[in-house]
Amino acid sequence: MKTIDLPAIVMLAVLSTTSLGNAADLTPLAPEAKTVETRSGWEFTVAPYFWAAGISGNVRQFGLPEVKIDADFGDILDNLDFAFMATAEARYDRYSIVGDIIYVKLGADAHTPRGIFADSVGVTAETFAGLLGVGYAILEDQNGHLDVFGGVKVWSVETDISFNGGLLAGVERDDSATWADAVVGLRGNYFFTPEIYVTGWGLVGGGGADVDWDVGLGLGYKFNDTISAVAGYRAIGVNYEDDGFVFDVVQQGPILGVAFHF
Repeated sequence: MKTIDLPAIVMLAVLSTTSLGNAADLTPLAPEAKTVETRSGWEFTVAPYFWAAGISGNVRQFGLPEVKIDADFGDILDNLDFAFMATAEARYDRYSIVGDIIYVKLGADAHTPRGIFADSVGVTAETFAGLLGVGYAILEDQNGHLDVFGGVKVWSVETDISFNGGLLAGVERDDSATWADAVVGLRGNYFFTPEIYVTGWGLVGGGGADVDWDVGLGLGYKFNDTISAVAGYRAIGVNYEDDGFVFDVVQQGPILGVAFHF
């Protein structure tokens, strides 16, 4: 029978959720300057995306000792139950409202050594990260724009562990943390041709966390006035500590997105 170290699987489950979702201070991965205006003058962009990120850092939960982890995207994908990531923007003249939602659920099952305390252990980890902010274009022309941006990001990390069989049969425990960070920075894009553009962002802040940052750069292609796509690279970091709960990680990897404009 295969055995597995319980603290290790708990920590991997928790950390894995944020590498897919972390959300973090996300920005639309598509151009806003070239979208089609509605009659009201508003421009809207909705962009689901996928982030194949690995994760490294230190965490502590359930009163366990602090654990250092370094997991690639393949380790995370093996235990993924569900993930949803999408961002949206409403833009009017130089002003913009940006929202982003990330939800990831990870599940893992393992056997304990000798099966004395439990025959098996189930671990479920859920992470939600949501960003809402506003921007203003300090530079803008027909080829693109550069915005100053400010907003609030809310994190929620929850892990549930349950024991089946053995001396701990029926025992279930959970550990969680929820916090909010204020973030500021720059966002923008620039069209080299009517179809090809570059987009990027850099945000930093804190509040509940000591530091919370997000940077990214992508190259996009506009198929028509309705659909565009982008591929790039993104890295985020967050350092949160409170009452024995430690979440100090850096996540980075390639990102792919498809944007719909209306």
